[in-house]
Amino acid sequence: MSDEKHNEPKQDEGFRVIDRRPFTSEGELRPEVAELEAREAKLEAQRESAKPKPAAPGPELVPPPPPADAPKHSPAFENLVRMLGSNAAMVLGGYTDPRTGQPMIDPEAARELIDMLDALREKTAGNLAPEDDNLLIDLLGKLKMTYLEVNQALAKQAQQVAVGKAKARP
Repeated sequence: MSDEKHNEPKQDEGFRVIDRRPFTSEGELRPEVAELEAREAKLEAQRESAKPKPAAPGPELVPPPPPADAPKHSPAFENLVRMLGSNAAMVLGGYTDPRTGQPMIDPEAARELIDMLDALREKTAGNLAPEDDNLLIDLLGKLKMTYLEVNQALAKQAQQVAVGKAKARP
């Protein structure tokens, strides 16, 4: 009987898939993402409070020059971020379809583009020039807010259609 167990093929463990998208299928922010953003904000606040304050305001403070090894601004990176952002804005209704004149709305495509920008931010953390990092953060914030607004409007519209159909039935 012990020989049979040794001759059986081992069960393949397979692989594990981890969903790292910041939004649920309903378009809401995942709780772990909200917690992470809250922790990041808290750490940033601690860093800001730890910075020494200038004793007296001078006539006009000039920011110190960046360190020699600081990342340089990259026009190519800026173009990449702006291209992805424009495509996301387009599928969130920011542009009209030239054939129909109606706004193009595709929440799934928008989610994919926002997720790409999130992955880009995650993978380049600490390696971007401040202006590139700020561009990416600002754009992501605006796109996520627009995404939520569009999803809420679509859900409300779908609910109104369902109520209208229910009332139309005798």
